[in-house]
Amino acid sequence: MGSPSVSIERLSKKYRIGAARQDYQTARDRIAGMFRKNREAPETREMWALRDINLEIAEGEAVGLIGHNGAGKSTLLKILSRITEPTEGRAVLHGRVASLLEVGTGFHPELTGRENIFLNGAILGMSRDEIRRNFDAIVEFAEITKFLETPVKRYSSGMYVRLAFAVAAHLTPEILLVDEVLAVGDIDFQRRCLGRMNEVARSGRTVVFVSHNLDSIERLCTNAVLMRGGQVANSGPTRNVVASYLSDRLGTSMFDLTAVADRTGSGRARVAGIEILSASGERTMDTVSFGETFRVRIRYEARERVAHPVVGVALLTSRNERIFITSTEETGHPVEALHGSGAIDCIIERPNFLPGQYHFEVWISDPQDLVSGFADHLRLVGMLELVPGEVYRGSTAGLNSPDRGRVHLESRWSGA
Repeated sequence: MGSPSVSIERLSKKYRIGAARQDYQTARDRIAGMFRKNREAPETREMWALRDINLEIAEGEAVGLIGHNGAGKSTLLKILSRITEPTEGRAVLHGRVASLLEVGTGFHPELTGRENIFLNGAILGMSRDEIRRNFDAIVEFAEITKFLETPVKRYSSGMYVRLAFAVAAHLTPEILLVDEVLAVGDIDFQRRCLGRMNEVARSGRTVVFVSHNLDSIERLCTNAVLMRGGQVANSGPTRNVVASYLSDRLGTSMFDLTAVADRTGSGRARVAGIEILSASGERTMDTVSFGETFRVRIRYEARERVAHPVVGVALLTSRNERIFITSTEETGHPVEALHGSGAIDCIIERPNFLPGQYHFEVWISDPQDLVSGFADHLRLVGMLELVPGEVYRGSTAGLNSPDRGRVHLESRWSGA
């Protein structure tokens, strides 16, 4: 190992949840706005996605970033890629950087595969001569020879990610940053990607790899960093850090509820845990693909009998807008009574809202509480990451976008 390739010092990133977006306004809109009275400003909250990160990655080191959703992994990579500016601190990178953070970033849907290789390569910093020298290798790696003259808007998500990775991987950067994009490809493609990243690491260049696939992390990375709540919880040899991560998950909820700042209610019943599970409920999930049925398990504890409560869950966008999870206009799942401990599952059928990151809002109503109406009400809990899947590209995705107003997702409930 040589000198540091990446140096991170006291790095922090703060977001304002629910801040008003500055949309384009015509002169007519501005004049009309002057006469509107009692316009309520949207409620805003501050959230630290990263807090006081200190980290050094040596030249030629392959490092894996692991952790639950919302731990700050993708935010850190966006700062290293110069996509997002930090609120505090700094990150210094020595050498040319190639990043692959989202499928098809830098592609133009109307251009062909050939044209997008030159466009994306130029965006990543490759010269035209460099792109020409690597052109055949990129096409061969991406396996798009037959579709080279086809507009990429007609590509499947698998073809998109193959081409995007091929361009980034042939940039021969000193630092390669890769987020969880390989989940879209098939097993053979994932194996070839890992092989390519191994070649990059063995050649003395630096790889920073974010993935929920712990097997891939252990095969590729010599060291790993476990992130929790926007901070570095553990770092060191990959096997030790992965073991620490797995031990954290055993017997605990996926989301830590002890640090939730926005929590109200009478306390007669409490949300004890929230987990994201597969449709069958047999395994926990860190990400959900577009159109993939999954379930949210809400664990509760009621110290006394609460009659006729409603258990509800919603998703919150980055603009603090709600996506209600219900198959009716009544938000939530009415139950006869809660007493003791138990769990209620909300099974969300084929989610068709825009891929991205969403917080949870969870509540248990309390008909006897005349002040708040809740036994427990939590906001900005955990993080759900919806990623594009094979059914996303070319679908009607976006019609149920949270930007288009109130959205109701189809769901089923099971439990109490």
